[in-house]
Amino acid sequence: MATTHRIFEDFYEETFALLALHSSLDDYAMVYALNSTLKTKLKRTRADLDTSENFSFPFFEWKDELNHRNWTLITNYSSKEESMESDDLFQNEISFTTNYLVPEHRDVDYFLKIEQDDHEIDDELISALLEIPKIITAYPIDVDKLKSKNNLIF
Repeated sequence: MATTHRIFEDFYEETFALLALHSSLDDYAMVYALNSTLKTKLKRTRADLDTSENFSFPFFEWKDELNHRNWTLITNYSSKEESMESDDLFQNEISFTTNYLVPEHRDVDYFLKIEQDDHEIDDELISALLEIPKIITAYPIDVDKLKSKNNLIF
């Protein structure tokens, strides 16, 4: 008989650091700014992160083999356009439904996830991010306190 081994979610912990970015830049412009400033090589993945049938989140990643880190930039929100048909004053109006990847941080535009052995973020990285003109603010988020941490494990 063969032995079956199972890994329970309680014992599996992915270690990563998480930075919140506030910016009005589109995702491609954000990636360009990060690649230019931080000398990263973020590229869009072929498949988006699908959380449900209706919502998907585009993300960009880079495997930094020199420093043994995986970088991921992902948007925090996804909007879906819906047309509402009705016979009242606002017929055929378009409405938008927004879904958030991390609902407890609705004000964050992007998350920069850095998978590494330690989850400490050096101040030089945050300083470099704040020097990008279109980034309003950047700060670390305590991953252990997130209710929707599983949304960031992909």
